[in-house]
Amino acid sequence: MDNSVINILDANGIKPTTPRILILNAMLGYNRAFSLGDLEKDLLDIDKSTIFRTINLFHEKKIIHNFDDGSGSMKYSVCQDNCDCGQDDFHIHFYCNYCQKAFCLENVVVPKLELPDGIEMEDANFVIKGYCGKCSRNAT
Repeated sequence: MDNSVINILDANGIKPTTPRILILNAMLGYNRAFSLGDLEKDLLDIDKSTIFRTINLFHEKKIIHNFDDGSGSMKYSVCQDNCDCGQDDFHIHFYCNYCQKAFCLENVVVPKLELPDGIEMEDANFVIKGYCGKCSRNAT
């Protein structure tokens, strides 16, 4: 059993049950954003409602964040260690039109938005669509 997964759950006040450990392990294994469908496909021994409830719990505890990449399926990504999913943690996401994978661009600076007086931003969704480095040569 992976102690780092158990440590993450413990640090967030989550009881480390077997399904939660397996789900978080799968999430940490993706090197891209993932959907509920990805987890359901990869974790056949865990029922769909358990996966869905666990995603919601992990999102509530800020272990993962979500974003809409326009594909019709909400995407999720594991938060960085120092993330509290606040405005200072906004970052850009990328969606490849060819392979349909989405991932975080943590090191790309989000442009500063000057909003009119009286407007308070609560959330934002920054998605760039195009072709990833692997697919750009295949797309032409």
